[in-house]
Amino acid sequence: MAPMGIRLSPLGMAVFCLLGLGVLYHLYSGFLAGRFAFFMLSEPAAGGPETPHGSAPGGAVDLRELLAVSVLAAVRGGEEVKRVREGNVLNAKAKGKTREGAEEQLTTGDLLSNRRMFYLLKGAFPAVQINSEEHVDTADQETVSWDRSIPEDIKQKIQPKEVPAESVTVWIDPLDATQEYTEDLRQYVTTMVCVAVNGKPVIGVIHKPFSSYTAWAMVDGGSNVKARSSYNEKTPRIIVSRSHAGKVEQVARQTFGNKTVIITAGGAGYKVLALLDVPEKNQEEADVYIHVTYIKKWDICAGNAVLRALGGHMTTLSGEEISYTGSDGNEGGLIASINMNHKALIEKLPDLEKTSHK
Repeated sequence: MAPMGIRLSPLGMAVFCLLGLGVLYHLYSGFLAGRFAFFMLSEPAAGGPETPHGSAPGGAVDLRELLAVSVLAAVRGGEEVKRVREGNVLNAKAKGKTREGAEEQLTTGDLLSNRRMFYLLKGAFPAVQINSEEHVDTADQETVSWDRSIPEDIKQKIQPKEVPAESVTVWIDPLDATQEYTEDLRQYVTTMVCVAVNGKPVIGVIHKPFSSYTAWAMVDGGSNVKARSSYNEKTPRIIVSRSHAGKVEQVARQTFGNKTVIITAGGAGYKVLALLDVPEKNQEEADVYIHVTYIKKWDICAGNAVLRALGGHMTTLSGEEISYTGSDGNEGGLIASINMNHKALIEKLPDLEKTSHK
């Protein structure tokens, strides 16, 4: 019997219990939901994606690691280039024509080097945009892993530096100087990797497969190559493409004098190395590199980065900086120099810019 003669009906008891449960629900539901959400966010789903190698949390990449992989990619691609050439299994064919009407060659060396370089870089840095000269066939995908090791010379000279992955564009040239490659002019052949951040070239790697020489540099970081110390600005040695000598020679001699030396060579990578102190017996030396027609960015990005890292310059013929975003072509030709008055060089060559869009 209840006190004071009050009796509690079963219905009243049920209502009382329901009210109590409602209060408890409001007190604890928010807490439990928060804990559940925390648990779900903290524990990745089984089989879910993990943070990719080469990418830090938050979508950042370490440029020192990217430099190490770029050097390895250039060397691995060079191994394919050398193996195909020495085995004489080029299978060369025309892939189209340049704007000047010259046939562009494609070989097995181009394709195998491209596949090796692309998938090595993509496997290490899947979040980074990679632009390559040759088409990448997804049906021919190759697994090329990186063991995450960094060479000692890079460790000693380069500090870790993270940048957002979306700001990075990698440019691959799996075989520079393909025409010379088919002619067995091996000294001109290079494989190259360039890293641009927000369109500016910051890492450059130029590898010569047939001598195993590799030049690399990082802007505001370090390099394993140096600029030459002696230049003749009054009568410079000008290096140009083999097919462009006639277009440049007349204007160059009018500008710098009849003693100006015109050097013809193949490959943009080789021409940039000609401006540097390179311990290669077959490497010619030049003071200025000029190209007077349209050129693809994967041909010049690596050399541009190396020159920038050493205090040099590579611009269009009118002196504009070249941006390594957007389209894959540079319309304004180029002039490259180091330890020279670059602005004065541009002012001496005003007529060449007119031919660069042809």
